[in-house]
Amino acid sequence: MTEVYFGGDIITMEQETDHPESLLVSDGKIAFVGALAEAKRMGEELAKIEKKPLVEKDLKGRTLMPSFIDPHGHISMVAQFSSFCNLSECTTFDQMVTTLEEYKEKNVITAEGMIVGNGYDHNFLEEQVHPTKAVLDQVSAQIPVFVMHTSGHMGVANSALLQLAGLTDDTPDPEGGRYGRDEAGNLDGYVEETPAMTKVLLTAFPRIKGDYVQQIMDAQQTYLKNGITTIQDGAAGYQTMQGLAEIAKNHLLKLDVVSYVMTHELEQTLAVYGDYFQHYQNRLKIGGAKIVLDGSPQGKSAWLSKPYEGETDYCAYPTHPDEDVYEAAKAAVEGKYQLLAHCNGDAASQQYIDCYTRAVEAVTGISGTENVSEKSKELDLRPVMIHCQTVRDDQLDRMAQLRMIPSIFIAHTYYWGDIHLKNLGPVRGAHISPAKAALERGLVYNFHQDPPVVNPDMMHTVWCAVNRITRKGQSIGADQRIGVYDALKGVNINGAYEYHEENQKGSLRVGKLADLVILDQNPLKTDKMKLATVKVLATIKEGETVYQTEEKLPASSAL
Repeated sequence: MTEVYFGGDIITMEQETDHPESLLVSDGKIAFVGALAEAKRMGEELAKIEKKPLVEKDLKGRTLMPSFIDPHGHISMVAQFSSFCNLSECTTFDQMVTTLEEYKEKNVITAEGMIVGNGYDHNFLEEQVHPTKAVLDQVSAQIPVFVMHTSGHMGVANSALLQLAGLTDDTPDPEGGRYGRDEAGNLDGYVEETPAMTKVLLTAFPRIKGDYVQQIMDAQQTYLKNGITTIQDGAAGYQTMQGLAEIAKNHLLKLDVVSYVMTHELEQTLAVYGDYFQHYQNRLKIGGAKIVLDGSPQGKSAWLSKPYEGETDYCAYPTHPDEDVYEAAKAAVEGKYQLLAHCNGDAASQQYIDCYTRAVEAVTGISGTENVSEKSKELDLRPVMIHCQTVRDDQLDRMAQLRMIPSIFIAHTYYWGDIHLKNLGPVRGAHISPAKAALERGLVYNFHQDPPVVNPDMMHTVWCAVNRITRKGQSIGADQRIGVYDALKGVNINGAYEYHEENQKGSLRVGKLADLVILDQNPLKTDKMKLATVKVLATIKEGETVYQTEEKLPASSAL
């Protein structure tokens, strides 16, 4: 089908000064950007070849631009968590207990099943602490119960779940994680970071039943409603890839999914799904590997170089020793694939930068800042630092040398900005998510929401980058604010760059995929404080409308 869009603002994301009159789409790609008369002339010629009429789409004052690109998230978790008990609105332990009990009754969960809640945040509970097993035992003494913190880095188990997992008061903390204990040293149900949570949940999760295919379809729709056409599964394992590959095989994906497999499962996964490695198969590909180096700043498990505010020496801790991180980086450089590393604390950021630098030097046989920079440019592997909450300016300088991409969870400024100012102090707290510092150094930054941690609302993310205001209305790091156009780059063209897809996606240029979004207003002309109110009216993937509001948009007719 050949279609011509006109009658509204068109943002190309090629140049901020671009103001084309129309955009022509043919066979899923952009065929022309420019004057409407020329677009119609070309469109009629292409339509004759197709033996189908040229379809005109009048935007009627709305705005057309490249669709959004999710540079870091977890579609599999979004899918799975959709069936869990939502605790995000709970503000007290009593509310959590009541909500979990209602969920148990509604879903008729017995002792053979499991109750899982997600989305609670101790920072916003009246008690100002995590619940304990004693709290969750009120929900059930027989059914295993687990509640996941909104960060995904910690949670709480009831007594039945601890027993099922074989954990006792004598169980030592695993490396890279810890168990909460009461004053007597007994387990209180709290578990922190993946090594600890895995031991608690490994035997319990098989009890959870659900329609994985339908969950993925629902999750996919969540992204499409937000104008996103390329998404990530940012902590995949062999089983996750198995499920996604089956869905892709059956042509059920309407958007592109880029999977990053955890380093310890990459070899096993590629042995079976090697065809997906760096190449799309039915809209699914494996982009590289993922490693987690620390925890959550709002949960005070992010690994810092200096203590948390009010602490004498507590800086949290690393998930992996240096040698493990170096080996993961070395394997990525040798294998010529992309490595994503979760780094919230600046100590974790330093570990990643140092280990990756060491890996480049070891694999290529070079040394020295200038040589490393030149070799990194030549390799073009585009390693990614995920989150970058407390990354320092000197570390951003090092990242520029490595051509390392800062994928910034900029919405932290709003959701947990007040918490960061409390936990990190006024100087470090104000410097979280340093987008302006990354921009000034020429880094190809991008912005994510880490779904399911935060819903994938790109326009709210743009608002956060431009305004940097906390939930309580406090300005946080005003010197790190960036302009609207630069913020938009963080959610489309720069995201495409992360995936090595900047020549196919992220801007409106002839030959690129017709991945588009229609907005109810032009973000470049909207009051900066109202950017979050900009609504997605339609999402288009390769010329096909895959989401549209009930409103008929745009008006269509055959020419």
